[in-house]
Amino acid sequence: MTARRRYAAGALPVPTYRARAAHHGRRAADCRDAGRRSGCGVRLRVVGRPARRLGPAGWTLPPLRKAWNSAKREVAPWWPECSKEPFNTGLDALAQALKNWSDSRAGKPAGRPVGFPRFKSRRRTTPSVRFTTGTIRVEPDRTHATLPRLGRLKLHESARKLARRLDAGTARILSATVRRDGGRWHVAFCAEVERAERHPTRPHPTRPHATVGVDVGIKHLAVLSTGELVPNPRRLDTASRRMRRLARRLSRRVGPDRRTGQQPSNRWRHAQTQLARAHARVANLRRDGLHQLTTRLTAAYGTVVVEDLNVAGMLRNRRLARHIADAGFAELHRQLGYKTGWNGGRLLTADRWYPSSKTCSGCGTVKAKLALSEREYQCEACGLALDRDLYAARNLAALAAQIDTAGSGPAPGRGADRETRLGGQVAVKRQPGTATAAQTGTVPPQGGTTDHTLARAH
Repeated sequence: MTARRRYAAGALPVPTYRARAAHHGRRAADCRDAGRRSGCGVRLRVVGRPARRLGPAGWTLPPLRKAWNSAKREVAPWWPECSKEPFNTGLDALAQALKNWSDSRAGKPAGRPVGFPRFKSRRRTTPSVRFTTGTIRVEPDRTHATLPRLGRLKLHESARKLARRLDAGTARILSATVRRDGGRWHVAFCAEVERAERHPTRPHPTRPHATVGVDVGIKHLAVLSTGELVPNPRRLDTASRRMRRLARRLSRRVGPDRRTGQQPSNRWRHAQTQLARAHARVANLRRDGLHQLTTRLTAAYGTVVVEDLNVAGMLRNRRLARHIADAGFAELHRQLGYKTGWNGGRLLTADRWYPSSKTCSGCGTVKAKLALSEREYQCEACGLALDRDLYAARNLAALAAQIDTAGSGPAPGRGADRETRLGGQVAVKRQPGTATAAQTGTVPPQGGTTDHTLARAH
């Protein structure tokens, strides 16, 4: 099987090439914003029209690129100074943004509506450019990479994993993206690789622990249905003291002022780089921990069941918002989604209203109300007392077995009487149904008065 993988490494371009990389990144942003400015007239012409008459065909990348090529000699006489890739990068971002806006007006994607592409200040833009043509290669020493117009770049870490696949003929580089993040330049190669067929070590639902339920939280990053507690490293709390000190240092130095045109001092730039690196380190440590957890779960279990949490609603809680954001629930779900496909497994996602914490995993009794402060749930029917997160993980694991054994057809509901009311409350879990990331299935309703259908995952 073939799959696309990303190989990223920090880069150390020489000063001349560093200036070229920044120049290419600025041109990509300028091209994108210029297209958005010209698109404002398009927006005024289509407001009030039905979605079917918006004509999104002219907003795709080929027409935008054709329009740019016909006008670039007049509007941008400096265009030969750069490679063509910065302009393609900006136009591609513009085409994707216009497509998202057009699809939102047509009602295609679920969720909140997507607005018209807005201008983004250069100060808030991450310099980035993607190269798709020209000389893109990893040097034989595996510590250097060569890109068009930027030349030979020194890598902070070895690219041996990608180089081995390239030498064996099992990988092909499709593109390379250069971006500046956290005060450092990075090079990311997008490669199409040939992967061997993989299977989880416990793929069959009839075997013990073949299915695992994962309940994410703040006290523990994840509680598994097997009883394992994955600790939450709290990366942001660990680095908060240093980050506050760096932020105070930055505020005391002479920064830029748009009103007077004052340029930032070198000491301010240095302090800003230090603060950006501190934030980038926290993000990298968090991402690395999530990768280790998701790789272990998807390699061992054939079925992984998680909850579809309303993270945006949970972040409205001022007391828990920082801890929820630090845990990275959405990133955990995203990684499980594609890694289960890599390993031949499946990911089931329970609806956010499903009362996993309120349901007894022993007898199935559902408690009407369970405060967030009640960390241990004791069933009044059978007397089973367990941590509420372990209850939730076991109930999530039971959903996969229910899908595999029930087949299709109406199923009786059990559980809560009604959904959580809107206004004044934060919706965390929903009630009926599940949906898979790679394979779709629906579980029987856990409450309500209407009948729903239980579909088998294929």
